[in-house]
Amino acid sequence: MFAHRRLERKVDALHDKLDLVMKHLGIQAEAVTPAGVAPRGPDGAGMAQIDALLAQGKKIHAIKRYRELTGCGLKEAKDAVERRYPY
Repeated sequence: MFAHRRLERKVDALHDKLDLVMKHLGIQAEAVTPAGVAPRGPDGAGMAQIDALLAQGKKIHAIKRYRELTGCGLKEAKDAVERRYPY
């Protein structure tokens, strides 16, 4: 358990260092997405579906639907849905 936390801290430190190097060199980071999938957000109808699921108390289904609409990862979808409906 502690080894995982230590590894996460090391990875975070490497990300910070890489960000500094990229900033120094003037390189813009591109969004990381699965191959062939363009990053996109849900449209109005998609967000309405997500809101309806959240209103019904179906947070897991809302996260799953968000992932289907955007192609993003589980953590990103969970964070986005929780920002929308923090309960």
